[in-house]
Amino acid sequence: MLKLLPQAPFALLMLFAACGQPGAAPQQDALEVDSATVDARVRPNIYVPVRLTTDLSALDSTDRQLLPLLIQAASIMDTLFWHEAWGAPDSLPMAHADPDVARFFHMNYGPWDRLAGDAPFIDGVGAKPKGARFYPADMTAEEFDAWGDSAKSSLYTMVRRDAAGKLKAVPYHLYFKANIGRAAALLEQAAGIAKDKGLKAYLAARAKALRTDDYKASDLAWLNMRDNAVGLIIGPIETYEDQLYGFKAAHEAYVVVKDKAWTARLERFAKLLPELQRGLPVAEAYKREKPGSDSQLGAYDAVYYAGDANAGGKTIAVNLPNDEGIQLAKGTRRLQLKNVMKAKFDQIMVPIADQLMAEDQRKHITFDAFFQNVMFHEVAHGLGIKNTINGRGKVRDALLEEAGALEEGKADILGLYMVEQLRDRGEITDGEVMDNYVTFMASVFRSVRFGASDAHGRANMLRFNYFQDAGAIVRDAATGTYRVDAPKMHKAIADLAGLILKLQGDGDLEGVRALMAKQGSVKPELQKDLDRLKAAKIPVDVVFEQGTQVLGLNAAR
Repeated sequence: MLKLLPQAPFALLMLFAACGQPGAAPQQDALEVDSATVDARVRPNIYVPVRLTTDLSALDSTDRQLLPLLIQAASIMDTLFWHEAWGAPDSLPMAHADPDVARFFHMNYGPWDRLAGDAPFIDGVGAKPKGARFYPADMTAEEFDAWGDSAKSSLYTMVRRDAAGKLKAVPYHLYFKANIGRAAALLEQAAGIAKDKGLKAYLAARAKALRTDDYKASDLAWLNMRDNAVGLIIGPIETYEDQLYGFKAAHEAYVVVKDKAWTARLERFAKLLPELQRGLPVAEAYKREKPGSDSQLGAYDAVYYAGDANAGGKTIAVNLPNDEGIQLAKGTRRLQLKNVMKAKFDQIMVPIADQLMAEDQRKHITFDAFFQNVMFHEVAHGLGIKNTINGRGKVRDALLEEAGALEEGKADILGLYMVEQLRDRGEITDGEVMDNYVTFMASVFRSVRFGASDAHGRANMLRFNYFQDAGAIVRDAATGTYRVDAPKMHKAIADLAGLILKLQGDGDLEGVRALMAKQGSVKPELQKDLDRLKAAKIPVDVVFEQGTQVLGLNAAR
């Protein structure tokens, strides 16, 4: 049974009532809130500032001319995501907010702390609606279920009410028409400048996709790019913001610059996907799909994040497109965002390891292992199963709101499985498997601090609790540190991989819910250890200083 959408506070009710162009939403009244009552919950200092820069000297004049246009288009996605997550970016729901409150509000794209289980940090706003702003605040599960329009489950519609109060699905390209038109025009302008044929075709196709909500051609064009030095991911992509049904994709963007030297190190791994699929530790029925072998791996420096990508915890790698049919037929492209990864490794992960990992195992914490683990996490999204084996349709549709967290858990585990397999075959020769194991666990401590409401956070807790129950990680009560038991870790990886793949292949929603209820939360002992990281003032994540000025470029006109 689908749950009733939580009741939204009055400010949100005003926003939800607006249809059409988001700018038409009525102005919110500021709540009279004493700032002293929110200070303990306002935590801008959990984010360490990172400047998003890269060496632009390797780019030709055309690519340097493109970057401001791409950044300007990306910034429009930021505006759209504000309206999907909360409302207008300047609609701070309190009067006379102090600077820290305003700063934290903008970091979270609203008044709920994304790294604290979406807890409100401003009085009077209530709980964050599970459906964000994608659905009317007063919509019930029964009403939604009885509504016969197939567009209600589209990735690219806002659900609103018509003049008679009935539910209606408004396509994104109409709901956000003015902003979408500006973004598409910028992409078309960039396409007219671009010299690389693949980039030119992608930008033109993506502009058309924004105008029509038909993304297949542009996804294929994105995969067909091979030699572009600058890149852009833009549009409604991930569905994590919709925690009610998991239907609606939120707008986001990344502007990136390719690191050609690191990319050359990665390219050979993509060809191994079909062989790795055949060796998955699960019954044959759950691995009979053949992943596309045309997948690409690349290392990039990110120079701009926007929208969903920029909210709360920041992504360090991307695997797209999400379209299961394209994944099976063509594969995916995996982008490792190397400069962001290095910043998190140096400023967050190493200090965490010094606090929580056994002293004699800290030598196994390496950036190369971190890079490998993240890379194969993204590669692993292309493995496994996309369609249920029992007629329940796509895994994503069968598992509803649990699909995202379980898919992230699958990628975590299969990524480690792949590292083991590739080391056994001599494809990875630097370091040793203990580097991957110990670095993986240190990374769990880093990313579990994102909170258990986030899909990645719940996936982190699933694997942590499973590994601890299996004895693969053991806590030393005397020192409060953790160590990895390599043989038990090897077995636990295979066992958990098999369990997740079976749940996905069976489309077993109740089984997934039971697993997450048991293993998907932070337990008291671990919370005490995480509190030590807070006491040590180790940042939870990064916040970006970014844009054309940071890059030393002139803004597009």
